[in-house]
Amino acid sequence: MSEGAARPVVRLTDAQRLEWLRLIRSEGVGPRTFRKLVNHFGSAAEALRELPGLARQRHVPVPRITTMAEAEREMELAARLGVVFVATGEPDYPVPLAAIADAPPILGLRGDARCLSAPAVAIVGSRNASAAGQQFARSLAAGLGRAGFTIVSGLARGIDARAHEASLATGTVAVLAGGHEHPYPPEHAALLEQVLETGVALSEMPTGWEPRGRDFPRRNRLVSGLGLGTVLIEAARKSGSLITARFALEQGREVMAVPGSPLDPRAQGTNDLIRQGATLVTGLEDVLEVLEPLLRKPFDGQHLAREQESPEPDEPLFDEIDYLAEPGAGRPLVLQDEPARREPVRQERVHAVDPAITIAGLLGPSPVSVDDLIRMSSLHPGTVHLALYELESRGLLDRHAGTKVSLRPTSA
Repeated sequence: MSEGAARPVVRLTDAQRLEWLRLIRSEGVGPRTFRKLVNHFGSAAEALRELPGLARQRHVPVPRITTMAEAEREMELAARLGVVFVATGEPDYPVPLAAIADAPPILGLRGDARCLSAPAVAIVGSRNASAAGQQFARSLAAGLGRAGFTIVSGLARGIDARAHEASLATGTVAVLAGGHEHPYPPEHAALLEQVLETGVALSEMPTGWEPRGRDFPRRNRLVSGLGLGTVLIEAARKSGSLITARFALEQGREVMAVPGSPLDPRAQGTNDLIRQGATLVTGLEDVLEVLEPLLRKPFDGQHLAREQESPEPDEPLFDEIDYLAEPGAGRPLVLQDEPARREPVRQERVHAVDPAITIAGLLGPSPVSVDDLIRMSSLHPGTVHLALYELESRGLLDRHAGTKVSLRPTSA
């Protein structure tokens, strides 16, 4: 092929796609092991045939291999939901994601995949974000969308949801922690349908997989891997958003953070990141200044596992635990350096029933308007005003000009 000529479009056959799905769904096989096996044996089908013998050679238990019938059932479920499976190296697979070391060999996509071809930026932050933080997320996501960027986030409550909502018209990507049959949280089902009209939802997990606590960190590496950089808005210390920032750094992506009041625990993590060298973000211009120069740089060093690749010489197989492997249909392994959450994910669905608690959760040291509180809380205006009077009577609220309020700083 002459220099500068277009590269041929590579697609798996239907038979190859089934074998890829079987292999990545088999016990003990995650993205890294998948790549080693395909590169070593030349194809997923051959790797599946050789797995039992390979395990016996290494004196380890023979892994449970996903059957053809199981893979076909997942394909059928995906088709009913409108999910399409895309493999690394195929045109619809996101190029930035393919460049990370542990890129999923196969992704389930639903929606308008064209938005994946635009440059992207991730926006993540606190689930119990303040009204001011949510306002900033809306404004930033809308501005980046108008500037031509796709917004990536994790469909979570708080900052994630606001980022998705503000970029519906320009394109947004929702990365799911579970399979497409079980988007989380369940109350964002309507938001997800809106995302799919102009954007896309994607998942590496089995289509019928219900998310568990330990699935969220592995989702976060995809959120950061899809974009040129990640912006954090309100992140407490030890929060999931900081895990996303860590992945972004490991992937060579830009990390940007919005500063917050030192009196607000939700800003401690972002303030720490800024002290450690993350770009300080106070508006759209700060993000564009970081990202626009990157648009002229192609992604390189892509780690693509293709059926055509030659085996890598002297590449050991199964020499270490693949920390993203799914042990059969059972429990997924925990990401390295990330302890498993002991509580079931369902506990996150509990909401405060006291309106004063709900409103206090939206407030911080930065003043916000009462109208914004009414909109973001989805409470009746009268209920919001009563909650504000209650907080004020407890000495927890400060009122400011322009019908703005804030939480009163507590003395140390």
